[in-house]
Amino acid sequence: MASSTSLVVLLVAIFTTHLLLAPSLSDAAITCSDVIKDVKPCITYLKSGSGKPPADCCTGASNLVSSATSTADKQAVCNCLKNAAKNININPELAKSLPGNCGFTLPYPISPTVDCSKVN
Repeated sequence: MASSTSLVVLLVAIFTTHLLLAPSLSDAAITCSDVIKDVKPCITYLKSGSGKPPADCCTGASNLVSSATSTADKQAVCNCLKNAAKNININPELAKSLPGNCGFTLPYPISPTVDCSKVN
């Protein structure tokens, strides 16, 4: 009996901790894995490309942007792109021009310094 009570207390503690510590982006349906999958064709271009981005890069990035409809999704995508920009030595000018070169817009720059909490 004592072990079942301990288990219930442990489960309640875990659930409560999850609720208290869960980030506000927990409502996001888009994960960083989704973001990486969609922008992976862009990595070589963003590091050392020139001219127009590859078609598969534009398709993936455009699909990502159109699937991020809620504020939580947009902030999740922004945070993933921000972290990727920090970890992958991308050319800032190529990152800045990517949306326009692919025919879509982003409400924020692809940059390691963007404040994703202001994206809505």
